[in-house]
Amino acid sequence: MDLLKPLIALLAIVNPIGVVPFFIHFTQNLSREQRRRTIRISAFTAFCVIALSAVAGLKIIEFFGISIASFQVGGGLLLLTAAISMLNAHPAESKPGDVDEGQQKLDAGASIAVVPLTIPLLTGPATISTMVIYAERTRHWWELAVLVGYGVVVGVATFVAFSASGAIARWLGKTGIDVMTRLMGLILAALAVEIMADGLVKLFPVLASHLAR
Repeated sequence: MDLLKPLIALLAIVNPIGVVPFFIHFTQNLSREQRRRTIRISAFTAFCVIALSAVAGLKIIEFFGISIASFQVGGGLLLLTAAISMLNAHPAESKPGDVDEGQQKLDAGASIAVVPLTIPLLTGPATISTMVIYAERTRHWWELAVLVGYGVVVGVATFVAFSASGAIARWLGKTGIDVMTRLMGLILAALAVEIMADGLVKLFPVLASHLAR
């Protein structure tokens, strides 16, 4: 398994820099200490979601009797949808109502560090699908450990991006963040097509002979 592709896909999907404007919005009324606590919880939760998806995600889909090929096609479609959203300069895991829903949860006393910052803005269905698909391709325990380690990388990236949110927003500006999001979306689209093609070949072996021509 190419161990670099999962990391590229994860960073493209999670895209902490693209979520910085949401972080600023949701934490604008918090104290400095509350903001720091939010950053720590968001980073740790992102790691937990990725690690759990890598370790147990495959067992969960097997429990429901879903083939990995079907999951690859479905997950690839989900990634492609996320990529298209990112190409339109929207965070990969966001939906039109996320901000309003997140604000309602904040008003209701729910932790914004977990919802909506980490789930679904940072990690959501596309992230889980990616980890399950790549976990299925592992052949050794150390490859699975590397995937879990990538959760640490994403957690650190989230911590750094949120910690530097003020400086990032001033330096990149809205235009810069939009450009970054579109670039990551283009990379993610290419990875999504590759995952879908692999799943389709497994479901319809006859396609392999046509692709080989």
